[in-house]
Amino acid sequence: MKNLFKTFVLSIALMLPFAVSAQDVAKTTGSVVNENEGAPVEWAISAEALEDGNFAVTLEATIAEGFHGYPMTDFSAPYFEFDNATVVGDVVETLTPEEHGIDDLTGEPSLIYYNKAIYVHTIEASAGKEVTGYISATICTNDTNQCTSNPATFSIVMPGATAVAEGEEAAPAASTTSTAAPLDWGSIITAILWGFAALLTPCVFPMVPMTVSFFVKGSQSPAQGRFRAMMYGFFIIALYVLPIAVLVLLSNAFGTNVAGDIFNAIGTHWIPNLIFFIIFMIFAASFLGAFEITLPSSLVNKSDEGADKGGLIGIFFMALTLVLVSFSCTGPIVGSVIISSTSGGVWMPIITMAAFATAFALPFTVLAWFPSLLKNLPKSGGWLNSVKVVLGFIEVALGLKFLMTADQTMHWGLLDREVYLAIWIVTFSLLGFYLLGKLRFAHDDEVKHVSVFRLTLAIGVFSFVVYMIPGLWGAPLNAISGYIPPMTSQDYQVSGRVENANSGRKYADFLHLPHQLEGHFDFEEAVADAMKQNKPIFVDVTGHACNNCREMETMVWSHSSVLPMLKDDFVICALYVDDNTKVEDGKRLGSLNSKFAQDRWGVNAQPGYILLSPDGETVLAGPRGYDTNIDAFVEFLKSAL
Repeated sequence: MKNLFKTFVLSIALMLPFAVSAQDVAKTTGSVVNENEGAPVEWAISAEALEDGNFAVTLEATIAEGFHGYPMTDFSAPYFEFDNATVVGDVVETLTPEEHGIDDLTGEPSLIYYNKAIYVHTIEASAGKEVTGYISATICTNDTNQCTSNPATFSIVMPGATAVAEGEEAAPAASTTSTAAPLDWGSIITAILWGFAALLTPCVFPMVPMTVSFFVKGSQSPAQGRFRAMMYGFFIIALYVLPIAVLVLLSNAFGTNVAGDIFNAIGTHWIPNLIFFIIFMIFAASFLGAFEITLPSSLVNKSDEGADKGGLIGIFFMALTLVLVSFSCTGPIVGSVIISSTSGGVWMPIITMAAFATAFALPFTVLAWFPSLLKNLPKSGGWLNSVKVVLGFIEVALGLKFLMTADQTMHWGLLDREVYLAIWIVTFSLLGFYLLGKLRFAHDDEVKHVSVFRLTLAIGVFSFVVYMIPGLWGAPLNAISGYIPPMTSQDYQVSGRVENANSGRKYADFLHLPHQLEGHFDFEEAVADAMKQNKPIFVDVTGHACNNCREMETMVWSHSSVLPMLKDDFVICALYVDDNTKVEDGKRLGSLNSKFAQDRWGVNAQPGYILLSPDGETVLAGPRGYDTNIDAFVEFLKSAL
């Protein structure tokens, strides 16, 4: 340890001659990525600081020969959206457009750009901040005037103080467009909670004080004990994370989208969802005491033999032994974490598993640092089995989500909304009675009196049950709308039987829109209707398995400032990307819609909202994803009107 410290100090001393100094960067350049391959327009982006503290962001378009674009005064002008910066004032165009014929609508000369167009935005931001955004530029052919939207994303760091090595010149700050999907914080937080819950199972909890005591007492000094405990926690995390990380990396080795396609198929196809449902029910039965899920004893014994070795190798095998021995309790939880995160993108299973493993390993390190906390831990007892049983009830409720997904995508009609809610109501009612000691399982001790803690949990569970009951008659249940079947699957509401407002339209016999909205499920049919009514098109890229889609429909679409606009001002087109109905040449409707949305607008996540001109050619706003800010959604709709 002393030699390591000396090496660290020497390294710092050697680096001092190359200390960095702050130098102002007056102008920066960024990157723009076209989402459609072979787009007839290329973009360059730069940013410059202004005297008033704002920044001028210049987007320069180079238009291919034989094509033209439009100025901001035209209906077909490019659409610019800054994700994390506010635009101040109007867009300034530094080039003069050329006249080209007469505009049919205004009777005035039509103005267009050949070869090049420059658009300058003034934005509010801070120096050094990376600003990202979206462009949708309508580019048309000169001869036939056929137009495409050509979506692109941009990223640029605002100029300002940038650290550079002494003696070097300051280089413009470069940035790259991030292609990572937004993190699903709900899954991450759930994984952390599962990690802490796993500690309270009978297989793990008794091992915590024993393991920590071993590191504290078996070390030559408190510092060594803390270091060994930290490495123990690190190895536990690695043993959980590395296997799934290897699977993802191997998937990516076959192509950039292979892993994403695999996880998307896992999250939406009925076969894996049905398998997951069965696995969850097996896990639940194990937690409820029907049987134990164990690994072969020979595997555990070999790992235990390796733990007798000294140094880091011995600590690694101790961590491996813990993971294997606790498998009967953590296996169902680990399976739940992995399965539940598959719909969140390629990296979400890795991130959620890391969150679970960190929460699981954290107490070992914390208690080794502060061993006095060991005396405050409760003793093992029947309460540990009660934790397993509670987790078993939760597994039953969560497992139904996968059966619901399979049911929705295949239109079996097994789990309508009221049936699903009835099962949840009964499940959580039984959990409440269990907490009150009115229900016992094989390995439970008799509950002679109810503790305040169990009573508090029971009150929370029964309150949740009472909250769900009105849903049987059509209450929206906004808090859980993303985890239960959509309202359109409910046969009866207090106001009467739910009718299909789009009866007779293509695919309307098995697809529906929320809130009795009228619309279409076929893009060409929607365009024809929009042209007839002269209304913009509201495209909803959605899915049966999309929790966020249901939340948007329940919490945002239903709002009094949104629903009238959707009803009166737009022609709605809902494109389901996970529907398994075979429609054309044996191809699934979901696959056709998914490919169409990706090729046309670069949308590969749900929900995705795009506002189009009545002919369906020009993007007026979007794509826009999951965001429950109602005011922002209203502004989004108004931007197309």
